[in-house]
Amino acid sequence: MTSSVNFNVIGTIDSPYKEKFAIPRQPGIVTAAQGQLHLTGLANNEELVRGLEQFSHIWLLFVFHGTQSQGWKPLVRPPRLGGNKKLGVLATRSTFRPNPIGMSVVKLDRIEHCTVNSDNRNSKEDKTSQVILHISELDLLDGTPIIDIKPYLPYADIVENAHGGYAQNQPSNNITVEFSPLSLKTLADNITHYPTLQSLIEQVLIQDPRPAYKHHKSDDKVYGMSLYNFNIKWQMTDLTTLQVITIEDAKHV
Repeated sequence: MTSSVNFNVIGTIDSPYKEKFAIPRQPGIVTAAQGQLHLTGLANNEELVRGLEQFSHIWLLFVFHGTQSQGWKPLVRPPRLGGNKKLGVLATRSTFRPNPIGMSVVKLDRIEHCTVNSDNRNSKEDKTSQVILHISELDLLDGTPIIDIKPYLPYADIVENAHGGYAQNQPSNNITVEFSPLSLKTLADNITHYPTLQSLIEQVLIQDPRPAYKHHKSDDKVYGMSLYNFNIKWQMTDLTTLQVITIEDAKHV
């Protein structure tokens, strides 16, 4: 047996999540999150995805490239347990794993076959074909390397009466999200190009992306997160209500 295995990256994720903070901890929770998977290298071939359009959802196996350089730990503190209890890393979905591999089920909206300009920007005739999978309900950092794609099979992948340990049910934070007049104006100004931005912000913030030890406690800190090209600042106004203060287009700042 070999002590190591090498994988080829077959695609890269274009995601609204530009930083690790505020990414939902599981896929499927934030339904307004939309992205693209661009196949690369030898995998950028329409024959590889022939028939995949028959499936509503797909499994993505990927590399935790945002935390890969930090190594791994045998014990971690799951946010689900308030960050107060240590468990073995293999009993969690922590990114700090012996092999930084993750898996997510995402919704496959459509498959696009298009022609794009090659790296030779000076040539008008140098074109290349590109296979793009349009996906949603994702929980992946922008630029995430994909190492495999598999169709989601409901009859096999849904296990009836499965026991989820300390994470049997989806957590509920009972958070209400409000928008300042200034942030509502920015949303209105960008609704043509980002029609689901408000829903995306709401669904992300309802999950309360703050550190687990701050949940259900008074907190007047102003937080920031990046979605698409926007820098978003928000603050808890009481234990169950937060306000989006500003939404700034980073391209115009």
